[in-house]
Amino acid sequence: MAPDDKEATAPAQSATGQAALGFLPCGQRVGERDGSIPRMKKIQLGQSDLHVTPICLGTMTFGEQVDEPTSHAILSRSLERGVDFIDTAEMYSVPTRKETYSVTETIIGNWFDANPGAREKLVLATKVAGPSRGMPWVREGSGMTAADIEASCNASLKRLKTDVIDLYQIHWPERHVPLFGNMYYDPAKESSKTPILEQLEALGKLVKAGKVRAIGLSNETPYGVHEFVRLAEQHGLPRVATVQNVYSLIARGHENALDETMHRLNVSLLAYSPLAFGLLTGKYDQSGIEGPDAPKGARISSYESVRKQRWGRPDSLRAAKRYNQLARDNGLTPTQLALAFCYTKWQVASTIIGVTSVAQLDEDLNAYGTTLSPEVLAEIDKIRWEIRDPAA
Repeated sequence: MAPDDKEATAPAQSATGQAALGFLPCGQRVGERDGSIPRMKKIQLGQSDLHVTPICLGTMTFGEQVDEPTSHAILSRSLERGVDFIDTAEMYSVPTRKETYSVTETIIGNWFDANPGAREKLVLATKVAGPSRGMPWVREGSGMTAADIEASCNASLKRLKTDVIDLYQIHWPERHVPLFGNMYYDPAKESSKTPILEQLEALGKLVKAGKVRAIGLSNETPYGVHEFVRLAEQHGLPRVATVQNVYSLIARGHENALDETMHRLNVSLLAYSPLAFGLLTGKYDQSGIEGPDAPKGARISSYESVRKQRWGRPDSLRAAKRYNQLARDNGLTPTQLALAFCYTKWQVASTIIGVTSVAQLDEDLNAYGTTLSPEVLAEIDKIRWEIRDPAA
């Protein structure tokens, strides 16, 4: 599904707009002897009773790029360093294959089994897949019915070896919307079979049964968020707490109206792909995304299916290279710039970081507390004005 800084002239901001605790000016951190993230401020998710760290561990690489022992090491290190929020999905790992369908949840469940007490320390989020997108192994039929939602939740609970899912999210809308880099809504493609009210009622039954604590959406639009909230309030059903959408330096579409919607409705953003599948780490700047010199084992260079998505667009790499150079020009690594941008944005409640090693995890966590100067932020906006959002 990265941070920044050198010239920290202003305190890091949490999603609530308050200064993050535990850091001194200029990126100097305090209290790191035990390897934890010092005094990381907890963020309330929407109007729910869930409070989480502003960093969430994403797990979609577990079972594909990352084997089970390494996945368990990453989970343990993340918890050790103070991250209390993890996100997964029934369809993971990614890229999706029938052979690895749901394996990520199984890996996490095995880790819970091997680490008594860990489950109680974490806020656990997972997702029910929307209508089939060329993945017939997820479920029979092309839709997402109320029965599908219940069956998927029960299967996730079993794989995760837990009695309750803290945050249960619809992975993508049941209705037709332009998704995953597509730009235009086309009414002629509408194929919805399960009204939003029916989806909410199914989720409400899971909450009432004690299987789910709070609900959320993912890859949603302003209309979808408004409608889910309106119907929940009208019918006394659970209110969505979060929306998990793409957000990064090269994908800031969230700021084109959805941020106002979520602010006014008190729904929290969980930002995924803050490093744009690695484009914003600088690893592809010299080699490009494919060919003999491209990074071995990296997600975009390793999978043709990923290169066919928004991450493989020439404009995405071109934009990333501009931001990566901006980072270097200001004494930052590209990863620091990209993560700090997300970590300090008022729109973001929690940033989801996905890694393939403990070393990557530590690098991403160490970027927390980095701040960006007004001059760097102005340069970021200048680049966006020129290139816009090629991976939105």
